[in-house]
Amino acid sequence: MEDIKTIGVIGAGQMGNGIAHVIALAGYDVRILDISQDALDKAIGVMEKNMDRQVKKEIITAAQKDSALKLISTGTEYTFLSDCDLVIEAATENEEIKKQIFKALCPVLGPEAIIATNTSSISVTRLASYTDRPAKFMGMHFMNPVPLMKLVELIRGIATDETTYRTIHELTKKLGKDTASAEDFPAFIVNRILLPMINEAIYTLYEGVGNVESIDTAMRLGANHPMGPLQLADFIGLDTCLSIMHVLHDGLADTKYRPCPLLVKYVEAGWLGRKAGRGFYDYSGDEPTPTR
Repeated sequence: MEDIKTIGVIGAGQMGNGIAHVIALAGYDVRILDISQDALDKAIGVMEKNMDRQVKKEIITAAQKDSALKLISTGTEYTFLSDCDLVIEAATENEEIKKQIFKALCPVLGPEAIIATNTSSISVTRLASYTDRPAKFMGMHFMNPVPLMKLVELIRGIATDETTYRTIHELTKKLGKDTASAEDFPAFIVNRILLPMINEAIYTLYEGVGNVESIDTAMRLGANHPMGPLQLADFIGLDTCLSIMHVLHDGLADTKYRPCPLLVKYVEAGWLGRKAGRGFYDYSGDEPTPTR
């Protein structure tokens, strides 16, 4: 197995800062790269608040928090990642953006460095083809919110070698996560099952079978889900939900994966969920209120 000491994370958003959070708490040097220094500064602030919350809940100690934060550094140039043993790409779920990231990243990395992608739906084999090291490339799909969720889906591309897989599998355990191995098919395991359910809940709203509150209450109390599917869609981001449904529909050529027109309309309106302040719920007040 490869010896992993320094880990780069590309993307300072919700997933990137969550991944960096757990890596630092596990004792690894972590470098976060983003094109925006403001995004990097915000990510550090979010991690501090989240770790403070963990200290308050006695999940970690104040000393662990301080040690972890000292292991985190930030930068805006790809050369900042040049001596990383592993780089995890956690940019937005857009294949063209990921392609451009890998094209810029590969020339600055050492030949033995591993690249992982946090994609939640896109072909790992195809993403690997945009790099100079398909054998040292694989999917490492963390769940949101990363510090709380125990699962990481591990996805091999067709060219991923055994050493890379075993190295990432062992690292994932050291991060305190459990793993599920998925084949490289559109959306893998979790989103192959979850997103069509969310899409069906949106169809149920679209067709007037129930309103937002009724649908979410029904699934929380009737199926014992921790949150309703429309609330969950807002949490994930409706643009991300739509992107994954497009991947499923295009990749599997089955009409059952057709994105609901109402989901498309919400995304067109910029009603992307919690991060935009409005989705199936309006988040402008003290309590979220249904928008339909």
